[in-house]
Amino acid sequence: MLIGRENEKNLLRRAFRADRSRFIAVYGRRRVGKTFLIRETFDYTFTFQHAGLAKGKYRDQLNAFADSLREAGAANGAAPKNWMDAFRQLKDLIVKSGDARKVIFIDELSWMDTPRSDLMMALENFWNGFASARKDIVLIICTSATSWILKNVIHDKGGLHNRVTDKLPLQPFNLYECEKFLESKGIVMDRYDILEGYMAMGGVPYYWDFVQSDKSMTQNIDTIFFEKDAQLKGEFDYLYASIFRRPEEYIRIIKALGKKKVGMRREEISRETGLSCNGAFSKRLEELESCGFVRKYHEFGKKNMGAVIQLIDNYTLFYFKFLEKTPTDPKYWEKTIDSPAKRAWMGLAFERVCLQHSEQIRKKLGISGVLTDECAWQCASDPDKGIYGSQIDLVIDRNDRVVNLCEIKYSELYYRITKDYDRKLKEKISDFKNVTRTKSSVHLTVVTTYGLERGKYAGHVQSVVTANDLFQPAGL
Repeated sequence: MLIGRENEKNLLRRAFRADRSRFIAVYGRRRVGKTFLIRETFDYTFTFQHAGLAKGKYRDQLNAFADSLREAGAANGAAPKNWMDAFRQLKDLIVKSGDARKVIFIDELSWMDTPRSDLMMALENFWNGFASARKDIVLIICTSATSWILKNVIHDKGGLHNRVTDKLPLQPFNLYECEKFLESKGIVMDRYDILEGYMAMGGVPYYWDFVQSDKSMTQNIDTIFFEKDAQLKGEFDYLYASIFRRPEEYIRIIKALGKKKVGMRREEISRETGLSCNGAFSKRLEELESCGFVRKYHEFGKKNMGAVIQLIDNYTLFYFKFLEKTPTDPKYWEKTIDSPAKRAWMGLAFERVCLQHSEQIRKKLGISGVLTDECAWQCASDPDKGIYGSQIDLVIDRNDRVVNLCEIKYSELYYRITKDYDRKLKEKISDFKNVTRTKSSVHLTVVTTYGLERGKYAGHVQSVVTANDLFQPAGL
């Protein structure tokens, strides 16, 4: 059963109903559900479908393609001599097909692109010289190797330049979709527990498929990550190797970003990693962003200073914090349930989840239809200027001349604003106004797990967003 993905399904269905041929590139991180989305949307019915071999050599790939042609009904002719010949046989299959709309699905295309292969030349010839000249073909290529598809297809300067009609970068589930996914498996779980799982795993459907109904989320996390034969042992290396052909430099970038909560500018990342700050470096950052590992934002009032790059992937940060030096205790998560390290991680992880659900926050604030810009903000202390030194987790700069300063606080109970914390909040607002010189109205918003405890200082907060609000569907 396909959960969510309404926008993606609509894109694929529109392509199927179009009055001309369409060329669709679907890409995204490993195990995010790309193949499942395509198969479910087209009800597993294709004129031709094929999946590349993970470690297949040139001849292995050609032979597998020939097998797929035969399975689709092609004549049992000679095995293709090369990729041009293979795509010629695919053309023959399409010409003879009685399907009104021919859906051609080629999965893991990057694996088929072996060294000194003429695959891309053959694909160019197939699309430019045949498919685009017809009105009845939907060509879908799919891969986890984001760097490969961006370089060789989407940003290609040769025969495939601007030939892709639809780009579909598939992102992980949000909280709403994870909850619906569990329900589809007959698992009813408290939203607090789902939130804990999301902070560790993010929204990768494959990871959530390991969640068992007879275990708490704490027990599930031990089973999935910490037990001797845990299902996701080694996932980190597989993840980056499947997306990037040379993952070492990408990992250096994310390790550097993992040390900075609010992120770094590209020049800072370059210095930290020793990587040259050139065009290739920019492409690596773009690819990491396309996969949802990082996000870019501009500091409030500093759009001319370049973007800040922030590591936002939940699983990657969970790995750096708890899995890189694998604990030997198979019940590690359960036994450290109230440790200071775990509490500190939950606070930071909850902030990331909120950043990933900024659309739901805007919806709760009633500003879904208002143009906004979102960023973090900080300033250093300067007593001579009356600046206390502040950091604000999320700033929503609205086009209606209002700025929401969002304080994000993880709590296992209703959050209580004390006298000291009320003073800190006032200092943050003062710092923001004094440093930015903003002319917009400044509203204080608190985003917390269950809401605010009633008290003397709670009334100083203009709006409150809870974890329940983050579970709302996107785009409605």
